[in-house]
Amino acid sequence: MIPSPFALGRIDHVHLRVPNRADAVRWYGERLGFEPVERFRFWAEGFDGGPVQISADGGKTTLALFEATDTHPMVPQATGVAFSVDVDAFVAFARSLSNETLASIDGSPLRIDDVIDFDLCWAYEFADPWGNRFEVNCYDYQGVQKALIDAFDVTPQRYWPAELIDQWRSTQP
Repeated sequence: MIPSPFALGRIDHVHLRVPNRADAVRWYGERLGFEPVERFRFWAEGFDGGPVQISADGGKTTLALFEATDTHPMVPQATGVAFSVDVDAFVAFARSLSNETLASIDGSPLRIDDVIDFDLCWAYEFADPWGNRFEVNCYDYQGVQKALIDAFDVTPQRYWPAELIDQWRSTQP
């Protein structure tokens, strides 16, 4: 490996295109607790085409909402953006799900049983009304197992057989 002269830090923000910034700010606020970041207001109001920066963690990580235009068409973030939360937030997220809250990737209402067991973490995948994809995950595997899966008799989804993690672990030193 070639040594790098520097190392990148945390992710600062993710660009998202939406048809209407005000509608998007409202949607993200009501469903996911995001709010505009005051110190970046100039970008949203000081010139045409700038983003509204919204955050759910006090501005440490933001979504930059750009309004789609003829020269910058609506292209959903189809590969997804993942947010990591602790057990309490993950369980609160799961328990908040209802028919009107969030849509799964296929467009159906996201439900508590849509939780995905990734063996090293638990996750929910969902999309905003404009097709931008997201994931919320928790790496406290045992904590989620106890506080959500066992406590609410949830049957998680899996993308691969459960035996694979044990097989893999048996090959590790």
